Amino acid sequence: MKRIKIEAAKCVGCRLCEIACSLQHSESKVNPQISRIRVFREGDLILPMIAGPYTEAMCNSKHTAIIDGHEYDACIFCRASCPARPIFKEPGLDTPLKCDFCGEPPDPQCVKVCPSAALTLVDEEEGISWKP
Repeated sequence: MKRIKIEAAKCVGCRLCEIACSLQHSESKVNPQISRIRVFREGDLILPMIAGPYTEAMCNSKHTAIIDGHEYDACIFCRASCPARPIFKEPGLDTPLKCDFCGEPPDPQCVKVCPSAALTLVDEEEGISWKP
């Protein structure tokens, strides 16, 4: 099974992934509100997150992460895989959005347009990673 691996440290914050995803899931219109991937900024940190949930991830985010002297709620690193919190919803419908890998076989447009290789398509066991 394939997954999209996120390496947040490589993300440059260009948001091309959001644009590509919204074009894929609309009638060729750019609408970031329907994108299954979002790029968030937490201070100096840029965090791409994919709509989920996809895993039975055990919560290990009850702590604080310190990165480059900045303190972050560690929850920001795994929201996309949290079974309890689908975080992106269809505007006006309140229906949770989920990444569909742009079809079968997986052909994620966000991965194709990522200029910094922060997003890659990998086998499931490689999963999501974050490196300071």
